[in-house]
Amino acid sequence: MAGDRTQGFFDEYAGHFDAIYGTGAGPLNGILNRLFRRSMKLRFIKTMEGCRPIEGKTVLDIGCGPGHYSISLARAGAARAVGLDFADGMLRLAADHARQGGVEGRCEFRNADFLQYTPSEPFDYVIVMGFMDYMSDPMAVIRKVLSLTRHRAFFSFPAAGGILAWQRRMRYRNRCDLFLYRRHDIQRLFAAFPEVHVDITPAARDYFVTAEKAGG
Repeated sequence: MAGDRTQGFFDEYAGHFDAIYGTGAGPLNGILNRLFRRSMKLRFIKTMEGCRPIEGKTVLDIGCGPGHYSISLARAGAARAVGLDFADGMLRLAADHARQGGVEGRCEFRNADFLQYTPSEPFDYVIVMGFMDYMSDPMAVIRKVLSLTRHRAFFSFPAAGGILAWQRRMRYRNRCDLFLYRRHDIQRLFAAFPEVHVDITPAARDYFVTAEKAGG
């Protein structure tokens, strides 16, 4: 199954993925970051800026990986940050990082299928970074995300076209399924939710999308 293939890939990839964010990264990885992973830095910065005010707020981090968004927001003042992932290797790293950052009491990381996840109430902010890349039914994900969002949701969509998109598709073709988007694809998806204000901004090889609920 495609989902099993993606899960297995990220479980094995956990340590390397963690290094992308700087933990244990060597000189070669730093060069790769500057050349190919600028989008990760941009979407992290834009998400942190968008989750303001954060004091006392709640955050859901979908596809949380090693937990950098959840932990950073908890350290900035979030009352509660829940991270979901299906790769146990990623979740172990996230829990370790939360303990090291002194915010384990405000961070919760769980192995869960997002589409089956049913919290008791919505979250102030929902983060969907590096997740839509692997989702075969993006509309179902967006609909569920918005149903769990009180104020704002933040998405990244990998951009189709260009040498970096081609390089990424070649790199992932034998690892897991990958879905790329053009701006009009994203506009068409969110057109189904006219009550939500949507901003689509290029972020290196991604599109960064902010979806704000009315009154948010």
